[in-house]
Amino acid sequence: MTPEAPMTETDLKQQIVERFQEVNGDHPMTDADDVYVSAQFIALEDLCAVHGREADAVRRLMLGRLLPLPGYLRSDGAEMVPADLFALADEAGGVDRLEAWFTAHWADPVTGEEEWDAYLSGQYVCLHSVTPAAIQRKDHLTTAIGAAANELDAGSARCPERLHALVDELDALVPAFTAYDRLRFGGPTSRDTCVDAMRARFPRP
Repeated sequence: MTPEAPMTETDLKQQIVERFQEVNGDHPMTDADDVYVSAQFIALEDLCAVHGREADAVRRLMLGRLLPLPGYLRSDGAEMVPADLFALADEAGGVDRLEAWFTAHWADPVTGEEEWDAYLSGQYVCLHSVTPAAIQRKDHLTTAIGAAANELDAGSARCPERLHALVDELDALVPAFTAYDRLRFGGPTSRDTCVDAMRARFPRP
């Protein structure tokens, strides 16, 4: 039996593209999208050079569901990842321990696995820093903002200061997003609905 030839960099990059498009759909990146992504993220090759890692080895970890997929694929094909891509694995004691460490932050194992799947998708571009604590805080804030807005609409709350404080905290957690995100997520982002829209509905005096 002839042994299989090892995958080349081109093979691995193509597999990343295919997996990325399975998750996000096939939407073109505009020049404005590229500018935003280049300011917020770093190319995988550049990050690996900084950390002394082999980019192909990291791609294998992504394909093996041990590290998240890139957050974006720039129009030139660059795999754009957060600068702290390796931080959680380092904190967990290695990529082999990351899943158990990550899911343990949720009391419900089912929720923990769902969040792990979401993390691996690379779609947590809705946070400046993707950690279990930040994910949980964002979920809490979006729920609390909706509840506070409903109370104000119903007239059961007189002052919007609490809503403003919640919105301000969420504002500090989430980035600006770009038009590409509204395509792949099929609608407005959390910033659109929970920050910008709330400030428009309930302006400060």
